[in-house]
Order: sequence, then C-alpha cells, then structure tokens
Amino acid sequence: MNSTLYRRLARATPVSVRPFAQTRSFTLTTTCYQNNEHDSTTHFGFKTVPKDMKETLVRNVFSKVASNYDIMNDAMSMGVHRLWKDHFIRSMSPARGAKLIDVAGGTGDIAQRFLEYQDKINGDSTSSVHMVDINPDMLREGEQRFASTKWHDDERIGFTVGNAENLEFVKDGEFDVYTIAFGIRNCTHPERVVREAYRVLKPGGRFM
Repeated sequence: MNSTLYRRLARATPVSVRPFAQTRSFTLTTTCYQNNEHDSTTHFGFKTVPKDMKETLVRNVFSKVASNYDIMNDAMSMGVHRLWKDHFIRSMSPARGAKLIDVAGGTGDIAQRFLEYQDKINGDSTSSVHMVDINPDMLREGEQRFASTKWHDDERIGFTVGNAENLEFVKDGEFDVYTIAFGIRNCTHPERVVREAYRVLKPGGRFM
C-alpha cells in the first residue's frame, strides 16, 4: 500500500459546499490556477513530480487499492468518513429530479447516498447520477456496489471512464450538481477541471 496515499487521505478535511456560479470567488479561483497552469511540475503527495507523470502515478496508486478502498477509509477515519459523506449529501439538499455527475466517483458511495436521499427524503424516483472516474478499477468497484442494490441495471445510473479535465462526452449545461470533493487534488490541472465543471453545469448548478 502506498504510504503517500495514506498520509494524504489521513490529512483530508471536508471541502466547503457552495453554489457554483460565475461569481468573484470563482474568478479568483480560476485566476490562481491559471497562474500555475504552465508550470512543468506539480504535487503528488509530499513529492514534486513532472506534470506529465502525475496522471499515471495516481492511476497506479488507485488501481492497487481499488478493491480495499472503502475498508481503508473505514480504518483510517474510524468510520468518520461515512458521517462526513452523509453530511455532504444533506448539505447538497438536491431537488426532485436532480441530475448529478459524480466525478472521481470511485466506489460509488456518494452516488448511492444521493439516490438513497432522493428516495427516502424526497420520495423521488426520477433523479439520475452519472459516475465518472479516470481509473477503470475504481469505477468497476462502483458498478459492483450498485449490482447488489435495488438500482442494479437502472437506466438512471451511468458509468464512464473519463478524465475530469475533459468531459467531452457531456453536453453543456447538462447537470444540476457536480461532485468531486477530494478528487480534485489528484488532478494534474485543477483549472481545467473547474472550467469543465462550469461548462457541464446548468445555470445555478452546484459544484461540490
């Protein structure tokens, strides 16, 4: 198991939850990222690595831990990650019929919680979720999770191996909510991720 990943996950704290709109905060964020876009190096845990290596390094790490990822999170957080994810969905407070794109969706725990919330709280069976992950091994874990639920073979759930920096298979303004949470730190060019999130969200959509 990669010790760098353990240290990085252990230090993780919840991201802020806020509406995603063309505001001053969004402008400042993208400006900050753009200033570093042309740097030749980036971070990988506590290391500095060439940008063209990071995607491969991240993919290799998560391929190794995919089958034990949820167990690892339980052990490292003593189960607290489950409480945080429940809070994350409550903070989202999705409307009936919401369309969620869960980027870096991994093993599907956020996606499943979203559907459970819509079912139990909103009495809604029309909401949909599309999971995207650059790592096919992680996404396969998500598919297996849903295969054992009442949502197996549900056409409202989609799975795509894809890069958060280029969601070319998604139309402009297609989704109500975009989630990526801690996954954004594993992306080589966060500024591109933010631009794509803005593109695929409907006006007034939420970035979380």
